[in-house]
Amino acid sequence: MLSCEQIAELAGAICATAEAMGQTISAGGAQVIAEDLAAHEPQVIVGALRACRREPAGRLSLGMVLKHIHAADGRPGKDEAWSIALSASDEHETVVMTAEIRQAMTASNPILEAGDKVGARMAFMSAYERLVSFARAQDRPTAWEVSLGFDAARRVAAIESAVRAQLITHEAGTKYLADLRIAPVTADGQAIAGLLTGEVRTQPTAAMREKLAEVRLILTASKARKDQERAKDNQRRRVSTYLRKRQARSVIAEMDRAQ
Repeated sequence: MLSCEQIAELAGAICATAEAMGQTISAGGAQVIAEDLAAHEPQVIVGALRACRREPAGRLSLGMVLKHIHAADGRPGKDEAWSIALSASDEHETVVMTAEIRQAMTASNPILEAGDKVGARMAFMSAYERLVSFARAQDRPTAWEVSLGFDAARRVAAIESAVRAQLITHEAGTKYLADLRIAPVTADGQAIAGLLTGEVRTQPTAAMREKLAEVRLILTASKARKDQERAKDNQRRRVSTYLRKRQARSVIAEMDRAQ
């Protein structure tokens, strides 16, 4: 939730964005839009305003800003969501899904189990689109969950992929992989569980060691890239804040002169 000071700064940025798009918006109107956007993260709003300025046509509005915020929230489209739901129907597969996919599966699973794949798809998509619309109206961020399958090898691959895609944190991935301690199927499974818990009793095979080293390199590079991007974003935010404040002061001065 944005603070009162951040909302005031956002109102100035909205005025500046409207001007860049060739229109004028009142200070009161900008304040109302800023308050309606207050539940979102500042960097998300800044990115949405930037996308609005790049629109080839159209007038700045709350709906336009929200359209870009929703497009960047990471929720899969309905077709991709259905593909994920189908994978989750296989109990051997480990699947990373959003809360809306899991909830929509409640409507489609009985139909799918009855053998009607077309009907299950229609029921799923209808429920999924309704759930996503409701979540976005409530300003809920995308929440990714892991549905663990029985196959330990597929579990490792799915969770490593989810960590690389930044759908779940490295800490969360480690926690899920630690479940291999319960029933490691292979020597490699036992070795992975040992590496995670600090109790290494079985050494992984050469192929598994190479794979683990590759995953570590990917995660290290990803962290370094995120740190670099965060530093750039901080610099951009400082510059943007300065420009917004200057623009807000200019707008207020013009309003005072007009009175």
